[in-house]
Amino acid sequence: MPKMKTNSSAKKRFKFTGSGKIKRKHAFKSHILTKKTTKQKRALTKFTTVHPSDEANVKHMLCV
Repeated sequence: MPKMKTNSSAKKRFKFTGSGKIKRKHAFKSHILTKKTTKQKRALTKFTTVHPSDEANVKHMLCV
């Protein structure tokens, strides 16, 4: 049986923390930034974790 291939788009978007959680970046930070407040843009810069209900799908894409 051939090896499983990692989803290329997923490996660029997700990283694992030391405790095994999955980090992701926030959406809505790439364009149309003039109408967003400075506070909102600063909050979107930070990383957050993937929701537990989505972790299985992300791990499947990363072949973990």
